[in-house]
Amino acid sequence: MENRYKVHKLNKPIDWLVEVPGSKSMTNRALLMAALADGTTTLKGVLFSDDSRNFLGSLQSLGFKVDIDVREKVVTVVGLNGRIPVNEGEIYVGSAGTAARFLTAMLALAEGTFVVNASEQMKKRPMKPLFDVLESMGAEITCLEQEGFLPVKIKGIGGRLPADEMCCLKLDISKSTQFLSALMLVSPMVKQGLRIEITSERKDGSYIRITRKMMEQLGARVDFDGTCYTMCGDNSYTPGCCRIEPDVSAACYFYAAAALTGGRAVVKNVTWACMQGDLKFIRLLGEMGCKISETPDGIEVQGVPGGKLKGITVDMKDFSDQAMTLAAIAPFADGVVRIENIGHIRLQESDRIHAIATELSRLGVRCDEEPDAVTIYPGEPKAAVVHTYDDHRMAMAFALTGLRTEGVEIADPMCCAKTFETYFAVLDRLCQ
Repeated sequence: MENRYKVHKLNKPIDWLVEVPGSKSMTNRALLMAALADGTTTLKGVLFSDDSRNFLGSLQSLGFKVDIDVREKVVTVVGLNGRIPVNEGEIYVGSAGTAARFLTAMLALAEGTFVVNASEQMKKRPMKPLFDVLESMGAEITCLEQEGFLPVKIKGIGGRLPADEMCCLKLDISKSTQFLSALMLVSPMVKQGLRIEITSERKDGSYIRITRKMMEQLGARVDFDGTCYTMCGDNSYTPGCCRIEPDVSAACYFYAAAALTGGRAVVKNVTWACMQGDLKFIRLLGEMGCKISETPDGIEVQGVPGGKLKGITVDMKDFSDQAMTLAAIAPFADGVVRIENIGHIRLQESDRIHAIATELSRLGVRCDEEPDAVTIYPGEPKAAVVHTYDDHRMAMAFALTGLRTEGVEIADPMCCAKTFETYFAVLDRLCQ
């Protein structure tokens, strides 16, 4: 029998104080910058999950000196000012899109020949726009299975770019902003500077802004004029200490639980000062009727009595990781919930739009699927086993539906280990 998690239906409003792991996005960005810095960098509040372990394992496979303290959530990395300790090797990035994109870019600019391998899931995710740009810079990239996808063999350019003129690139980020973040993060390896002109309609995004802010915190300047990102030639990362914010994406599941039950949730150390784009989801809950406030422990969400949320139409392009979270609680709203401008999530861990529509239908809820949107109608979900498509966010989000519906089970719950290994253990403890 397949592994399933039976969600505990709650019969009263929650009152939860929760601590969530560190941000996956910030952990993997910080690890890359630490590896490229000139000296020792200590990262505190590190997330330990499948994705970050694959990133850490990749750095170790490349010869970097990495000290790991899981208990204290601390990692120390000794960087070599843009050099890779070895000039040949193989890394495995698992299903981590950040590791796949960031480390591919780093190896393409390094001296040596490397193989980047990945999980079956990651092998299906787009890489070609990044490959094309790296090849235009002089890297040799050979696809070992399907053209335009991992795994690949990379022969890096090793500083062979002309040293006296800025490197100018064109990039389409409509399929993933990680392509741009990857190039920005490795820009200190391009000693004459790097200018990236964005050719797609989408020019910016919340994760790009995280990349810029983190780079600037570690001493690397990024200029953006609305179309082009420019990193000057004297950019470098200053070694030192970096604290990782709590994962706001993970926090949102607990805030949604408060909205759903008419209860209260506080997530420790999540504040409006956090740089993560999913803070917009908390504001969205406010628009749906919840009361949002700050406490000394962190942001608090107080749900509407009875959990009766307002229907809403929302553009979630800039915080689309929460599209599944909103979809999971949408049937309990007093009107239609429409989520727009999320076509790019079809290319993530699963075809998330189709997954949302399929699983809501399985739960007996009407959902209209469009190429880049879903419309969800009010309804009373029924008992069902929710399929998760090896997608951590489907597993974590749709557990919320079971807090108000008897008999909801989550198939393959441990796919959540990609970003939050203890999610269901935490949920069990809170639901006692």
